Amino acid sequence: MFDKIKVYAFVGPSGTGKSYRAQMVAGEKDTHFIIDDGLLINDNKVIAGKSAKKAVTKIETVKKALFLNEEEKKEIQKAIKKYKVKSILILGTSDGMVEKIAENLNLPKISETIYITDVATEEEMKTARNIRVTEGKHVIPVPTFEIKKDFSGYLLDPLQIFKSKGLGQKPYISEKSIIRPTFSYMGNFTISDSVFRQIAEIHAERMPEIYKVLKTRVQNYGEGPIIYMEVSVVYGFNIQESLKEFKKNIIEDIENLTAMNVVKLDVVAKSVYIEKVNQ
Repeated sequence: MFDKIKVYAFVGPSGTGKSYRAQMVAGEKDTHFIIDDGLLINDNKVIAGKSAKKAVTKIETVKKALFLNEEEKKEIQKAIKKYKVKSILILGTSDGMVEKIAENLNLPKISETIYITDVATEEEMKTARNIRVTEGKHVIPVPTFEIKKDFSGYLLDPLQIFKSKGLGQKPYISEKSIIRPTFSYMGNFTISDSVFRQIAEIHAERMPEIYKVLKTRVQNYGEGPIIYMEVSVVYGFNIQESLKEFKKNIIEDIENLTAMNVVKLDVVAKSVYIEKVNQ
């Protein structure tokens, strides 16, 4: 099925800057598709897969990166077929790893391998490794907004880099995302359930259609919070439209302020408040 696809590999030890330089190497090989830690990337956009860096343990990270899960493997293969991929760059920590990824995805054998030492100096690799070890930070070659949903509850920072398309052409900005996986020894961060309640109450105060929040229940999982709310609505407003807007505002605020993906938010109108009219 993929016999005519040209496969390139980009190999280097973990933390030496492969993901940081992935788009540059792909551009030199005139390919727009990259496989990096479980993701299939087309230029600056994730088109399939879930990042291995989201895994809870290092063992799960390896499984995801190698596409050992049949469903994840089929998702990538389906995308490769859909986008009619002619060439692709696979990132890995060793020759064996990139060969295994190509084999598991039923791609042709690797035609050319580029090593990190071909494109980075010893000093650059040392700096990248030091950041990985001391700060636990990893880079993914896509903008932050592209992977936000996939990285619920993880530290996300955008990194903008000026790149040139060629001699005489204007440079353009390429964004990458810096993340910290959950298994990082740097530790996790926790957001209290009360934070979600307070965000909801702030929006209730801002909306004339909502009289007050009666009850809020939060269940916080690794994927993000599941929130159940009961509210009292003001008589005279369209309840369905009011609750829809209320939910939208809460979700946007939680995701923007906490970088956590709201898995589910249920809002129930439990009562109607009728304002007293002065006689």
